[in-house]
Amino acid sequence: MPKLHSLNMFKERRKSLRNNATDAEKRLWYFLKDKQLQGRKFTCQHGIGKYIVDFYCPGEQLIIELDGEFHKEQIEYDNARTKYLESLGKHVMRFSNMDVLFETDKVLKEIEKHFRH
Repeated sequence: MPKLHSLNMFKERRKSLRNNATDAEKRLWYFLKDKQLQGRKFTCQHGIGKYIVDFYCPGEQLIIELDGEFHKEQIEYDNARTKYLESLGKHVMRFSNMDVLFETDKVLKEIEKHFRH
């Protein structure tokens, strides 16, 4: 029974993150949802292993992570997390919240560069 309990907690955590998205997450999601970016399907607050990633494009095996101020204090954790996700064959891209908010077009173009055409 403990495993089911932890799965429910994981699902609730993902839901909470979606419902309490940062302004940068909301802005990027506006452009990623509904296959708006070159027809690619993205999900937000997607669970992969024991981690929840900000955005995930399964067709491209692409993870988009947005970093706010607190990420400066957890560089080692983020690096270990990225290494694990990449070991699963995923590509991880990181952008600052400020880039997403003020350089949205540039961020979207960077994401598109990693699409297999």
